[in-house]
Parts: sequence; structure tokens; C-alpha cells
Amino acid sequence: MPAASMKTTAKKLPGVARAAAVRRAMDLMAIPGKSKQESRVAEYIVARLRDAGIPQSAISFDASVRDIPGGGEIGNLIVKLPGMLKAPRRMLMAHMDTVPLCVGARPVRKGPVIVSKDAHTALGADDRAGASVVLTAALEILRQKLPHPPLTLFWPVQEEIGLYGARFADLSKLGQPELCFNWDGGDPEVAVTGATGDYNMEIEIAGIASHAGVHPEHGVSAIAVAGLAVADLVENGWHGLIQKGKHTGTSNIGFVHAGEATNVVTPHLRLHAEVRSHDPKFRQRLRDEFENAFVRAAKKVKNSRGETAKVRFVADLKYESFRLDENQPCVRSAFRAIEAVGLTPCARISNGGLDANWTSARGLPTVTLGAGMLEVHTVNEALDIEQYLHACRIGLLLATAAV
Repeated sequence: MPAASMKTTAKKLPGVARAAAVRRAMDLMAIPGKSKQESRVAEYIVARLRDAGIPQSAISFDASVRDIPGGGEIGNLIVKLPGMLKAPRRMLMAHMDTVPLCVGARPVRKGPVIVSKDAHTALGADDRAGASVVLTAALEILRQKLPHPPLTLFWPVQEEIGLYGARFADLSKLGQPELCFNWDGGDPEVAVTGATGDYNMEIEIAGIASHAGVHPEHGVSAIAVAGLAVADLVENGWHGLIQKGKHTGTSNIGFVHAGEATNVVTPHLRLHAEVRSHDPKFRQRLRDEFENAFVRAAKKVKNSRGETAKVRFVADLKYESFRLDENQPCVRSAFRAIEAVGLTPCARISNGGLDANWTSARGLPTVTLGAGMLEVHTVNEALDIEQYLHACRIGLLLATAAV
């Protein structure tokens, strides 16, 4: 904890209506809304805000959907509230989409947690619990008539498939917030102050088809090229967990598609892979090693005419890494709020991607906080109710600048 951390008497701080907050999270988790299909989630949030008295003029959607690959139903949902306190603008955010496994979830309480009644679906606490934390903060401010600084409430789309909402958000609509807080995770004591960066790679190998029984020597197998390239990466330590001196990273080949028949020398292969590292220069090195391995392999596989395969390699920076100093205003504020609800704050660096990667990279340093999620992206996903309620209180304290 920083030396400037303060303890605040809990009884002086605003509280949260527990039953309403839990019901809100369950309502949101029950709404189908995988990436690119978030409109019903947005409709629910907007309806609750309008019911509470927020004017339509304060609510907008940006045009990010026009820039996102493959489009989508809607852009990011943005709500801007004027301040009652003279203080820097704060932004609270959480993405609206879920992974496809959550579609059809029926949230039910089971002791201290909420789970999906359907054993074949995930719950969708990731990130409907976070979306509910942000919504709850706004509704409690209105219900209790709490003073607050200027606020931006930001619900991005399409986080699960590439952080697209945050990546393509129209920053001019956010009101230049100086302190930014994102909810997407488990333990409410944890403040994620940094995360890795990620290149997505699409590799296509164009070989030469031939009859595999009559004239295999006339063909150039795309599968053979890919096999040599992958073996090269494994043998030289560029696949999986990568440690080269002081530099570390990870890589993975997650998708391969090739061939339709065993009697044809396979002429085409498509492969998707990723490399991650907190060090941008080393991440570029990982990307280059992948490309070089496939180019080398293509030169080694020749047919009887000396012909070789062609390699098409495309790498997209899915998100840039970031790391916040613990003296950053948003981090210090998060620590104080966590401590104020009786928890012990700690900072953590993530090896996954967050919307905070892009908001931080685009000039809005953002700390990410937990909302009580457990075993996300699996059919065993659950929401710890007490942890979620801690997150709601933390969100309200940050929204009101009460600590």
C-alpha cells in the first residue's frame, strides 16, 4: 500500500441497496448478448437510467461500430453527468458483451453464489457483474441524491473478441476523464495496474495440389510446410512459455484448417496464432520469429520442378501492453476505496487483455477492479455475491469521490 493510503470510517460512507443490486446483476446476466449482439443489454441499462431520471440528452452511442471489423448491432454506450463537486471528471466502465457460452444462461442463487441453472451454459458474470457495478453506482447516486464530480459512464462493446469497443471508441464523447476505473475480474481487493500486449497472426500457406498416389512429387504440401515451421518454433524455444535471458513471453497456435481428401497433396492451409509479452520490443521479436519460421519452412519443401509454397503472413496488434505506477491518481483512489470497505488492496499485473489496455494506450490511464466473478468462460462460472456487493460499494465510493 502507498504511504498516502487513508482509512475512512465505514459508517460515514454511502451504502448500496443490496437486494436491488443483486437483482440487477441477475437481470443483466439473463439477457443474451454475445459480442456484436449487445443491443438488448444496452436497452436494459438505458431503461433503468431513464427510469431513475437521467435525461435522454445525457445518453449516447458512439460510431465505433462503423470501424470495428465485421460491424455489430450498436456502438459503445456512453452517459455523461455534470458534476456537483468541483473535481476532475471520473469514468466508470465495464463491457457489455459475453462469450457465446453464456447465451441462454438462467441465473439462480445457490448459497453464497449465483450460478446458471442450465448446466450447459456459462453465467455471464464476465462482464455483466461489472456492467451492473457501473449501473448501480449511477442509480444509487440518483436514489440517495449524492454529490459527485463530473462522471462518464462507459459500457464498451465487443471486448471478448478483441477489445474492439475500447480500441475504436470515440474519445471525444468521453469528456476527457482524468481518473478511469474498469470492472472486469474477480477479487474486489485486486487492482490490476498493468497487462500484457498481444499480436494476433493469420498465416496462409499456398502450396501446389497434385494426386497423392499418382504424382505426389508434383505437389507441394501446405501441411508439410506448416509442420516444419511449428517444429522449428518448438525446437528453438519460440512456442508456449518463452524465456530468452531476461525477456519473457508466450505464444500459441490455436487454429489450423487444411485439406479435404487424403488422395490430394494439400494445396492450402490457414493458421491462427498469437504472441504475448509485456515488452513491446520482445513481442515484436516473437512476431518476427513466427514469420521467419514459416518463410524458412516454405523454402525447404520443393516439388520435382523445384517449386515452393508461398506464405502470406498478417499480424494485427490486438492490444498494447501497459503498466500504471501505484502513485497514479486512479490507482491511489482505487486503493483508498478498497480499504474503505474493509478490504486489503493489492496491485497485480495481468497476462490477459483488458479494455484498460486500449484506454490506457489512448491516453486514459485505467485501473481494473474485480466484481466477484469465478471460473469465467466455463459452465462452472459463478458470481460471489458478497464480493460483488463489495465491488458495488467500491464503485459508488469512486463515483462520488467519497474517499
